[in-house]
Amino acid sequence: MPIFENGLKGNILNGLAIGIGAAIVAPALIPVVSSIVKPLAKAVIKGGILCYERSKESIAEISEMVEDIVAEAKAEVHEMQERQNVTEPVMTETNQN
Repeated sequence: MPIFENGLKGNILNGLAIGIGAAIVAPALIPVVSSIVKPLAKAVIKGGILCYERSKESIAEISEMVEDIVAEAKAEVHEMQERQNVTEPVMTETNQN
């Protein structure tokens, strides 16, 4: 059930009443809301900074582990290739006859 009657005149009156009410109440509410929102915003920002720092450390550790695994895999591949080169007979002109 609307505060005022429906129609264009009712919409204008509703908007005007809300605007005047907000203009009267806002100066009293702004300091109260500000005293609550500012510490909350700071806490959220601090949490974000801490989360960012921890994730940077974790990513550095993970990338180091991946680099180690890649280096080990490359070393194993190189070792396998060397073993294959040693075990394969070398074909020379004397062996072919």
